[in-house]
Amino acid sequence: MLDLLLNKQKKLAVIGLGYVGLPIALEFASKMKVIGFDINEERIAMMRNHIDPSNEISKVDFENKDIIFTNEIDVLREASFFIVAVPTPVDKHKVPDLNLLLHASKTVGLCIKKGDYVVFESTVYPGCTEEDCIPIIDMISGLKAGIDYKYGYSPERINPGDKINTLATIIKIISGNDEEAKETIACIYESIITAGVHKASSVKVAEAAKIIENTQRDLNIALMNELSLIFDRMGINTYDVVAAAGTKWNFQEFYPGLVGGHCIGVDPYYLTYKAIELGYEPQVILSGRRINDDMSTYVAKKTIQMMIKAGKLLTDTKVLIMGVTFKENVSDIRNSKVADLYKELKSYSIHIDVSDPHAKNEELLNEYNFQLTPTINNTYDAVIIAVNHQEYVTLDENYFTSICNENAVIVDIKNMYRDKIKKLRYWTL
Repeated sequence: MLDLLLNKQKKLAVIGLGYVGLPIALEFASKMKVIGFDINEERIAMMRNHIDPSNEISKVDFENKDIIFTNEIDVLREASFFIVAVPTPVDKHKVPDLNLLLHASKTVGLCIKKGDYVVFESTVYPGCTEEDCIPIIDMISGLKAGIDYKYGYSPERINPGDKINTLATIIKIISGNDEEAKETIACIYESIITAGVHKASSVKVAEAAKIIENTQRDLNIALMNELSLIFDRMGINTYDVVAAAGTKWNFQEFYPGLVGGHCIGVDPYYLTYKAIELGYEPQVILSGRRINDDMSTYVAKKTIQMMIKAGKLLTDTKVLIMGVTFKENVSDIRNSKVADLYKELKSYSIHIDVSDPHAKNEELLNEYNFQLTPTINNTYDAVIIAVNHQEYVTLDENYFTSICNENAVIVDIKNMYRDKIKKLRYWTL
């Protein structure tokens, strides 16, 4: 299969061209013929014009790539090696939403042929590939998995906004339904992954590995968030404590903050969902999730308390929130906990302006029903720096003084300005 792909006698297809799928498609397209498939016509049109809708990839990265972008099933049928990289969110009840993944499985079922391969990259709970996706492909295609076609799972590890740890430089976990499938899939990914691959013993192991990567990080941040709640009552700074503890060789440095996005704030729910289905009620994982989900409310209430202590009348106050994307230096607003912070403050009838150099106004309006302020004025009673975008790094106390009323409050969630703010009322997690 690898030789046929490299000789361009067969084609590789990537289904789902978001922040995960598009980089994979372009990387493979530097070596083989690739079909980039997405159901969103507007996104397809943008990519044909060398524009990444996720703002992660430059126009230069599209050049000299053997790739066509399409939303047509007939074109997708020309592929022999399918990679599925569609989003797997949770619904409002924190239950895994597999609709896009199952739809993508149906699409594969309409296209796959004898001798073909399909690899899933979407984050799922252990067992999902073989229990939910493969049966759909079998039913629609009339083929038998493991006999007529091979399959595997290789979890995505892309870190949005990270220009150092990129697709090619991160070790890729791969798995297959049998040894032949595993070795073939490994060889194909090794053609683009310079860091090499790790061959998991089974598809379920590979699925589980992805889930616990983000669950572990979620729990570590939850611990720091809980510690910040405790240390705030003690009148000590969490970052000072971490700096002191970090002088020990085996201490791992994590910091408090808002945990949003489509990975760390979502993936643990896939694991707990499956655990509950199997009769086990998770304790630690769900406890950590509750702590992290409540941090937006905590920051909002702390801001309000500080404004009241400063003599502010809440109904007359004006607050500026700086940063609304789920993390620094990206445009993605999905599952942003800053939106929860906005909602909590709004419930107190506070006037709120929001600014962000990366977020898109239309997306904010559609997703959260608020917009970016066109102009930052000089009448704010509180400024909340919620995301540590690069554009905010050089700001100093003079800047914040210039946009604030007397006795204003600075809430620095990411601890960017602790050594810069000396005169204004200042608080950080």
